Parts: sequence; C-alpha cells; structure tokens
Amino acid sequence: MTKKLLAEFLGTYWLVFGGCGSAILAAGVADVGIGWLGVSLAFGLTVMTMAFAVGHISGGHFNPAVSLGLMLAGRFESRELLPYWIAQVVGSILAAATLFVIATGAAGFESTGGFAANGFAEGSPQNYSMVSGLLIEIVLTAFFLIVILGSTSAGAPAGFAPIAIGLALTLIHLISIPVTNTSVNPARSTGVAFFSEGPALSQLWLFWVAPLIGAAVGALIWKALTTDD
Repeated sequence: MTKKLLAEFLGTYWLVFGGCGSAILAAGVADVGIGWLGVSLAFGLTVMTMAFAVGHISGGHFNPAVSLGLMLAGRFESRELLPYWIAQVVGSILAAATLFVIATGAAGFESTGGFAANGFAEGSPQNYSMVSGLLIEIVLTAFFLIVILGSTSAGAPAGFAPIAIGLALTLIHLISIPVTNTSVNPARSTGVAFFSEGPALSQLWLFWVAPLIGAAVGALIWKALTTDD
C-alpha cells in the first residue's frame, strides 16, 4: 500500500506540476507562449507518461474521480479509496506550492492571478455560468471514465491504455478550458485553489461534486455496456 500511495502522490504531483505549470509558466509568454492548445497537450502528456511509469504499481489513477469510478466499476477496492484520495490531494497541493515558489521568482512578479485554477462565472476563462460548468464537468468526466475502463479492459489491445487515456485528457482540455479551465479531477482543482487570488476556493465544491458525479455515471454506463469486467 505504501508503494501504491507513493505512486499516486508522484503521479498527481506530475500532473499538476506539468499541466498547471504549463498554464502558469508557459501559456502566456509573448510570441512563443504555448496557449490553450499547448496546455491541453501538457495535461495529456503528464497522465500518459506517469501511467506508463507507475501505472503498474498503483493503477495510475492520479485523480479522486477516477478512483471512485474504478471502485464503482468493480476495479478497485473500496478500503483503498480514502488513502488514494489523500495521496492525490497532497501531491496536488505540494505541486502547486512548488509552482508558486517558481512563479514568484520571476522579475517583476506581482500577482498569481488565477494560478490555473478552475472556476465558473467570474472564475471561468470565458465567463460561463455555474450550470455550464457543472454540466461540462459531469459529461467530460463520465466519458473520461468510459475511455479509462474501456482501454484497460480485457478485450482492449494490451499496452496502449496510457496513450488512449492521455489523448482523452488532451481532448477534454481542448473542449473545456474556455468553460472551467478544465478540472475533471478534484485533486488538481484543490491544489491550485489555495494559491489563486480569484474565487477558486469558494467555487471548489463544484470541482469535487461534478467530477465525482461524472465518474459514477461513466462507471454505470460502462457496466451497462459490458459483462467482462
């Protein structure tokens, strides 16, 4: 269990450091910034690389919603859920703290701004409403779980699951960065919320509730589709 939790901690740390770090440090650089497309790719790459690196140790969840969905689908022990959640959230907070120290080292640094935080209304990159944020996070998390469950099922081609999962997360970000800055991961939302100057902490509830609901929906849909799991 210790090795599993360490793997989840490291994987979530890397996801937040790489994905949110790309948004905080690289997305807005004049002329050469990577923009939303680059941030979307960065999130996908973090999950893909760590799924290959430590997925065989812990299952490569790196996300409380994924852990819940896998449990509901019968792929994960319920007694391990809370320890996984703790490891994931701690990894996210420490990654966000590392990024904060790095960001404050820039000459002329004055504000962390949104700090890659998730939000709706005034916290949304394009001012989408709470209902829009809630719905898109539920739908995208549900499909994320379907991709994860399908690509890791017995009938799927062996060894390709991390690629499918990473590409799915990239696609999810391409769709929803303008709406909520993309969560589908309560741990990812929690870490950066502590360092944001916006409404991220007061809006954090949505980025726990919606992904967890979406994960449950995705697991139920997958169970209705197949009998081999």
